[in-house]
Amino acid sequence: MYFISTRGGEKVTGAEAIVQGLAKDGGLYVPEKFPKISAEEMEKMADMSYPERAALVLGKYLADDLGADWLLETCEKAYASFEGDDPAPLVKVNEYLYVLELFHGPTCAFKDMALQVLPYLMKKSCEVTGSQDEILILAATSGDTGKAALAGFKDVPGTKVAVFFPDEGVAKMQRLQMCVQEGNNVYVAAVKGNFDDCQRAVKRLYADEEFNAKLKERGTRISSANSMNFGRLAPQIAYYFSAYLDLVTSNQIKQGDAIDFVVPTGNFGDILAGWYAKQMGLPVRKLVCASNRNKVLADFFNKGTYDVKRAFHRTMSPSMDILVSSNLERLLFEISGRNAKITAKRMADLAEKKEYSITEKEKAILDAQFFGGFASEDDMIEAMYETFDEYGYAMDTHTGVALAVCDQYRNTLEKDDDEILDKTPIVVLSTANPYKFPQDVLYALSGNDVKDSFKGIKRLHLLTAMKPPKSLTELRYRPVRFKTVVENDLQAMAEGILKFAEGEIVPEPTVKK
Repeated sequence: MYFISTRGGEKVTGAEAIVQGLAKDGGLYVPEKFPKISAEEMEKMADMSYPERAALVLGKYLADDLGADWLLETCEKAYASFEGDDPAPLVKVNEYLYVLELFHGPTCAFKDMALQVLPYLMKKSCEVTGSQDEILILAATSGDTGKAALAGFKDVPGTKVAVFFPDEGVAKMQRLQMCVQEGNNVYVAAVKGNFDDCQRAVKRLYADEEFNAKLKERGTRISSANSMNFGRLAPQIAYYFSAYLDLVTSNQIKQGDAIDFVVPTGNFGDILAGWYAKQMGLPVRKLVCASNRNKVLADFFNKGTYDVKRAFHRTMSPSMDILVSSNLERLLFEISGRNAKITAKRMADLAEKKEYSITEKEKAILDAQFFGGFASEDDMIEAMYETFDEYGYAMDTHTGVALAVCDQYRNTLEKDDDEILDKTPIVVLSTANPYKFPQDVLYALSGNDVKDSFKGIKRLHLLTAMKPPKSLTELRYRPVRFKTVVENDLQAMAEGILKFAEGEIVPEPTVKK
């Protein structure tokens, strides 16, 4: 299986795509063609464990380079760190609604589903390609990717991981998770700006020849842990198949029946993985793209114009506080007929003019496969409260956004009087443990407002009886290691990375006895 750039001019193997992260022309790697999973393979997958299902899906893209047996062994190791027997359990809420819980990994967010696998993929890909350089994973994060990357790559030989996050754009728990991180190969810094500023700087560093030359002098090459790296995106495809198969094996649907997925979306990687699953043969009717108040994606799906000339809002779903959704480039490439020239022009227009538009023909393709909606803070709170009140199910704020948009989508379906006749199962992807955002979840469910996150955890536990993850409750007693805040300045960020690449390590804080 070969991979090509969305902006043309490159063709690489899967291992090369993983090691490089981004294409040299600034584009994103996509498979040269989409492999298929047959009905016979789906029947076999029904009886498989989650690691076995994930290995089969990954193998369709990477087995030629990395080996099917190795992928299976890797998935079994990676998902052994998750709580419970199933890394991605499907929970039935009512007769049509299901929640796919993707937060049972070490950092309590869906990013673990891929970032517990990526370090294995990266190390093996370096061996296959003969790369002797140390790999520097450089990531911008809106909260969850950063911690998952830091945890996944902690002390992995031959790698370092550096993370930038917006200084005032992540939740307290997300910040603490990153800033107490242990390990001799990690670096964390806050940036005085928003996520888009962080992501823009990281992309510029990837393309900066002088910066990369300085890294090369240090025996280091840069790569990505964001979903811009196909090795991060590919493991996410698997849980769409797994959710569908869980519906089949529990007799909720028959093999071949179509279902809908609702995805809380910021950088567009998670929902793109669902679209990839559909291209591989999964019976997906609609992919519902759920945005928060920063509704750039909802507007794009409704109007056909991607326009970032708008105010940026900080919300209670901070991981979705994004205006430039990088992974949308892969979808644009596909709906344009894989026209790299048009895709590159649109990305240039976005950078220079802050907007681009698609054709009516392309929008018709999207309309047939996607529904875009957004939820205000009040919409999100109402959806969370009503679901908890009626069904006793508590969720985080990002999942709350998805549920509110799910209701909007349901209201577009065929009705008889006020009753919705369509009973097609809808799977809402739940991307984080509610305890990652305890104050906001507590407020949504009870109206109580507390200032301290750990008091929020205690009161949320009393309200819901859900067990708080130990990895979050123990943050209260962990000393903060990373306190660096840098200006939103490319040079300042580059200097910090170069010092880190040279071997400068932030010392572990002394624990008071």
